[in-house]
Amino acid sequence: MAGQIPRHFIDDLLARTDIVELIDHRVPLKKAGKNYQACCPFHNEKSPSFTVSSDKQFYHCFGCGAHGNAISFMMAYEQLEFVEAIEELAKQHHLEIPREQGSGKQYPQAQADDYSQMQKAADLYQQQLKQQVHAATYLQKRGISEATATKYSIGYAPDSWDFVLKQLGASRSARDQLFEIKLISRNDQGREYDFFRDRLMFPIRDKRGRVIGFGGRVIGEGTPKYLNSPETRLFHKGRELYGLYEARQSQDRLSRVLIVEGYMDVVGLAEQGISFAVACLGTATTPDHMHTLFRLTSTVTCCYDGDRAGRDAAWRALQSALPHLKDGVELNFVFLPDGEDPDSLVQKEGKETFLKRLEQAMPLGQYLFDHLAKELDLNSDAGKSALWVKGNELIKQIPSEFYRDALFETLGSLVGKSSQQNTTARGQNKVQSKAPAATKITPMRRAIALLLQYPALAKVMPLAPELAEANLPGIQLLLTVQNTLLAQPELTTAQLLEHWRDTPEYNIVVKLALWDHQVAEEQLTKEFLDTFRSIEDQYLGQRLEELQRKDTLQQLTTAEKHEFVLLLKAFKSK
Repeated sequence: MAGQIPRHFIDDLLARTDIVELIDHRVPLKKAGKNYQACCPFHNEKSPSFTVSSDKQFYHCFGCGAHGNAISFMMAYEQLEFVEAIEELAKQHHLEIPREQGSGKQYPQAQADDYSQMQKAADLYQQQLKQQVHAATYLQKRGISEATATKYSIGYAPDSWDFVLKQLGASRSARDQLFEIKLISRNDQGREYDFFRDRLMFPIRDKRGRVIGFGGRVIGEGTPKYLNSPETRLFHKGRELYGLYEARQSQDRLSRVLIVEGYMDVVGLAEQGISFAVACLGTATTPDHMHTLFRLTSTVTCCYDGDRAGRDAAWRALQSALPHLKDGVELNFVFLPDGEDPDSLVQKEGKETFLKRLEQAMPLGQYLFDHLAKELDLNSDAGKSALWVKGNELIKQIPSEFYRDALFETLGSLVGKSSQQNTTARGQNKVQSKAPAATKITPMRRAIALLLQYPALAKVMPLAPELAEANLPGIQLLLTVQNTLLAQPELTTAQLLEHWRDTPEYNIVVKLALWDHQVAEEQLTKEFLDTFRSIEDQYLGQRLEELQRKDTLQQLTTAEKHEFVLLLKAFKSK
């Protein structure tokens, strides 16, 4: 991965972070024997089942199954992506994050004061809004109060070629930076001038509240009506949502999010007390947008105009959302009357009436089949066949088994499929279940589990590189854990598990790290060595069978004959 964070830095970051202190700052913990307990922050419960281990630097909830290390907790509790969680922990320890060079797509790294320059520009625009009467008057006419303008840091870029350039571009390097983050532009002759002029300015913030770009709206009749910051090393429009930071600041947990089309819609709704709206930034709703939103909330409502353009935007949003429809989330749609947008409509009918519209939103399934059926003749076999094919292609993208089954049921009734035929189709499109049967603890898994939970056992584990040739499921994982710990004997369970994040083995490694072995502490070393010896015996048994086959065929070498005799004696003596 391009720009990947080095493994040694992640290990060091976890070593510096005390998970008990990290979690206790957010969820008060109480001592319970060797560990700490609390009511789980990820589901409602009356008695504590959320346990934090100081030794393993790991948390686990016996109620809902939530588990992980400090990075996992920050991702789940603060609703951050992996890199964002790393950044937040590094910030707490005042560490700069190094990056490895790699192949593939790579965004340029932000310079140290890029965010500072963007914030300075936002402050300048806010000052100008207070000084330019016609800009402030325009906002008032649109029904936006000073308090709402302040909440969203709305400003004004004056009708000047070099307002920002003069204020922030004192040196050549400063002007180069302003150009790279697109606060100024350059023409072919090298002339420099402000990118935004004579526009109402809407700062776009990332999830941490840092200004990364701007949206500018004309006050008069100029074009384009909206001008957005181009893509820069700070700003990637397909990943960001206007108003998301402010929505999260308005409430502890977002119970729902409303996707609208424009900056003024977000601000206008907030003015009426509806503070959970966000807007895409001059682009269609992307899979990245949906991934972000479904990490933050359980209900996403798309609110678009009822015209063709609005319906097309809704369909693109639905297609982007399908791969992210996990159990427990909901997607629905609201289409507004012709000529209305959320900003104008909420001012006409008020907050309560507008919220009732949201309560009556069209469910995902209804919109999906309405859209597909609109251009098909369902009275004909050809139309039903086309609906069946198109519906299957879309439904099979959904990871939630509940959603898939419900939508297949509806699809079957629309095309006249019998329940038996429909069940067959569901089976063909079935995504692998996320809830496999309980893990069977074999000797191999027992050894891996004990080693993961007690990394110090690597010091007593015999070196047996020949086991790499054994036909034993899990042997490569066991040896990899051993080699990792021999190279880094100070690793905790939490650090070890981080080495397997985003790998096929991660789920089984986590399960083994959480397995309740019920072995007394003073018996751990003996239990581990006995288990390891049973694995060695399995390997030696396989080797003996192999040599016996070669002996039957008279294919043994001199060294193999000697090995064969020794193995026979060893097994006879047991």
